[in-house]
Amino acid sequence: MHAPSASASASTTRLHIGSDADLAWVRHEVRQAAAGLGFSLVQQTKLVTAASELARNTLVHGGGGHVEMTHLEDGAGRGLRLAFTDEGPGIPDPELAMTDGYTSGGGLGLGLSGAKRLVQEFTLDSRPGRGTTVTITDWTTVLPAARTGGS
Repeated sequence: MHAPSASASASTTRLHIGSDADLAWVRHEVRQAAAGLGFSLVQQTKLVTAASELARNTLVHGGGGHVEMTHLEDGAGRGLRLAFTDEGPGIPDPELAMTDGYTSGGGLGLGLSGAKRLVQEFTLDSRPGRGTTVTITDWTTVLPAARTGGS
């Protein structure tokens, strides 16, 4: 995984999550930020998919909250960190919640575990009665240099 150095620069934007319209806005803003940082189309799609699921969880299970979107740059690459925070009931058993197939509602049970698979870095901090913060970070992929010469 990639971690920013102590000299990394960052700028943060906070987006409110309180309605279905906010979910659409979060997806739009994440896509715009990822594109602006140079993420490939595949990386953008994976990040937006993870963000969409986490924003939906923030609204449905946490009663709403916010996402802090932080642009990262450390000289070796650019990244985007998204921290989804709510003050809902929290997750009683985070380890169980990360299991494929686990659902606290009528979904497929791929939300948290699926989001984790789509990004490079994932952390879950939840305490019953104190809410939940899920933080994901993705970094631009550096493509290998083009080959020169013959085979």
